[in-house]
Parts: sequence; C-alpha cells; structure tokens
Amino acid sequence: MVAGLPNPRSASVSVMPKALLFDTFGTVVDWRGSIVEEGRAWGKVKGINLDWAGFADRWRAGYQPAMDKVRKGQLPWTKLDVLHRLILEEILMEFRMMPALSEEEKDHWNRVWHRLKPWPDSVPALRRLKKKLIIAPLSNGNVGLLTNMAKNAGLPWDAILSAELAKHYKPDREAYLTSVDLLGLKPEEVMMCAAHVGDLNAARSFGLRTGFIHRPNEYGPARQADKASPGQFDVVAKDMLDLAAQLGT
Repeated sequence: MVAGLPNPRSASVSVMPKALLFDTFGTVVDWRGSIVEEGRAWGKVKGINLDWAGFADRWRAGYQPAMDKVRKGQLPWTKLDVLHRLILEEILMEFRMMPALSEEEKDHWNRVWHRLKPWPDSVPALRRLKKKLIIAPLSNGNVGLLTNMAKNAGLPWDAILSAELAKHYKPDREAYLTSVDLLGLKPEEVMMCAAHVGDLNAARSFGLRTGFIHRPNEYGPARQADKASPGQFDVVAKDMLDLAAQLGT
C-alpha cells in the first residue's frame, strides 16, 4: 500500500507518479559484492592476496569526501569516474598494490564501477515498472558510467539521468530538479527510489515523492543498512519487486 495515496490498483493515473528515478549504487546494483567477486577472481590470476571486502569498503568510503572537495571549491566540477580514479590511487598505496598495477590495469580496475552486477530482483522489477511508468537512474555516477552499467547489467532504462547533467551531486537541490525538468514533469509527478534515507529525505524536501527499497546486504555484515518504517516514505518496500507490486505493476 502506498502511504498517503489511494490504493494504486484503483487509483487514477493523475494521482500516481509518472516517472521513477532510481539511486543506483546499492539500490539497483550490488557495488560491494561485485567488487569483491571481481577482485577475488582477478587476484587469483595475478597471485595477489588481498582483503577485497576491505578494499571495496575503503574505495566507497572515499566517495563522499571526494565530492565534498568539489562542493567546497577545492576541485572543479569533476565526474565520478575521475573521483573514483583519484580515490583508487590513494588506496592502492594503502593496500600496497601500486607496484603490481600498470596504468592499463588501473584504468580497467577503475571501470569496475561500470561493471557492477544488479541485485537479483532489480531487472525483473524494472521491466514490470517500465510497462506503466518512465524509469531512469538518478545517480552521482556520470552518464558514461551509467550507460555502460546499464548495458552490462541489462538495466532497461527509458533514459539515463545523472548528477553530471546538473553539475551538482545529490543531495543538492539541482541534482533532483534538473532531472525532473529534463523529463518535462513536476516534482510531485516523480518518485525518487533509493535504499538510502538521506537521499529520500533530500528528494522529498524538494517536492518529489519517495520510495524506500530495503537492501540489507549492501554493506556486508560489518555495517547495518538503512531501514524505514511503514509510512516514513510514500512507499516502503522490502525489495524492488515489492515496490513494483505496491505501485500496481
């Protein structure tokens, strides 16, 4: 049931969102599991024994501080591929991998973010939602990254939307409202869907509807994933298939 809305199966189109925007890292794709899996396979071939879960966590931990440097003017606007490479250079030194990697190998590793695998329910749910609603990512990932991710993972987006188009990262106002404007819609006609409470709180503050998707395994066993209570957002779903069901698709 969609909190604050009529039963979606009997609701008129005018009261339902016309488009859904999805956070990608952690919500649609399993960033941590994908990096760990690829790292273990690559390390076996190269003879590198590494804590790949720790490596993935450290790489992701550099994400917010790197974006903050842009927000504070310490760096010009920088797309996520470049920020990921800057973080990678730091952690290669920390994990003592630098001598083992050529520039070509570094570039290949940096593009692991383009090759992330979807959660098992993501593609089936998106196909269902696509039948009635516009679906697109709204990620801090740049357009090229998101395009390659969609191609590799079979994500059936109607459009590729990104913070890059606004030159502002989420949770900045411009990131959300630029995407809404590009779709030719009003904020209340668009639902932001994410596994992260902060992302949804920001989207709601700018007039968008909100759909929470629980991803209990995003961070592995060491860190608890975000949770939401019924009624906290317009939709609170246990996974993406549940989101699709609650929206009547």
